[in-house]
Amino acid sequence: MGKIGSIGVVAAAVLALAACGSDDKASDPTTPVPVTPKTSALTTQTESKGRECTADDIGVAGGFGENPTITIPDDCDPPTELIVKDLVVGTGPAAAAGQQLTMNYSLVTWSDQQKLDSSFDRGETFPLNLGAGEVIQGWDQGLVGVTEGSRRLLIVPPNLGYGASSRGGMKPNETLVFVTDAVKVGS
Repeated sequence: MGKIGSIGVVAAAVLALAACGSDDKASDPTTPVPVTPKTSALTTQTESKGRECTADDIGVAGGFGENPTITIPDDCDPPTELIVKDLVVGTGPAAAAGQQLTMNYSLVTWSDQQKLDSSFDRGETFPLNLGAGEVIQGWDQGLVGVTEGSRRLLIVPPNLGYGASSRGGMKPNETLVFVTDAVKVGS
């Protein structure tokens, strides 16, 4: 069948489908039929699961210095406040604003439960000056008091992360789950 014949078949099928299930008001094929727009998954909010997750809901395998495996549950909502929990408590000095930190970290995004970034994977630690605005607010706030040798879980809500920005494969308003190792506190 030629191209024009195919178009005729498609047009006939569309008219036949439009006539199916119509009521008396819309029986005339020239009468426009109202169309209800479909809602995209990107434009609707996810239905609440009834409770916010806590630090204890997040699964973390591996000890200090090891590349962690992070598991985010499907049965609770992302927290709306910063959550900080020491998974391993170090014995070194505690971090204060203005101090140099050397960190290792792994990041999993809440919405797709996928690892987005990891200094462990790169084999390079990450230096920062705590409280100097060099990192997201969730780190500047969540790493205060971390002791050298500690592994700390940070669950960072969007307002303390990247907000409505989407960057590096991250969706807008993403909740971020970090496992951080404080390799060195101070210079």
